[in-house]
Amino acid sequence: MRNIEIRQEKTSDYTQVFSLNRNAFGQDNEAKLVDALRSSGNFIPELSLVALLNGEIVGHILFTKIVIRSDTGNTYESLSLAPMAVYRSFQKKGIGSRLVKAGLRKATELGYTSVIVLGHENYYPRFGFKPASRWDIKAPYDVPDNVCMALELVRNSLDGVNGTVEYPDEFESV
Repeated sequence: MRNIEIRQEKTSDYTQVFSLNRNAFGQDNEAKLVDALRSSGNFIPELSLVALLNGEIVGHILFTKIVIRSDTGNTYESLSLAPMAVYRSFQKKGIGSRLVKAGLRKATELGYTSVIVLGHENYYPRFGFKPASRWDIKAPYDVPDNVCMALELVRNSLDGVNGTVEYPDEFESV
């Protein structure tokens, strides 16, 4: 899949991205989440990326602003990687990996220092994600420890960070 192009999502892509998320997840929840996040204060247009094959959108990834809140009330800014979708017929061809790598590069360029993901424990570690519990960071949901992962985009950026991830209210719709 060498002829994959990754670029920032455009408003004219929204309908296609909705259909893509519906196809990838087999339901509308994630597609509706993307729509809701676009109109939130946590949306970063440069971190909503699409993958194109021969000019057609076949994948999408979204990173949004989140905070990690410690028990003492301190807050630390981070990013959430969610959702990431590839049309079912194009999965397992490296498109998702290309989206993740491009998104992490762009997030670093924009000055973000860390990313949190709730995802497959055998997929995200290949990009450097580690269990967030390593930094005493936990998900706000009851999930297994190995699916709540964190990545330092800047070395040691999570040193001294601990607490519970706070997702934007829009995540409650999923």
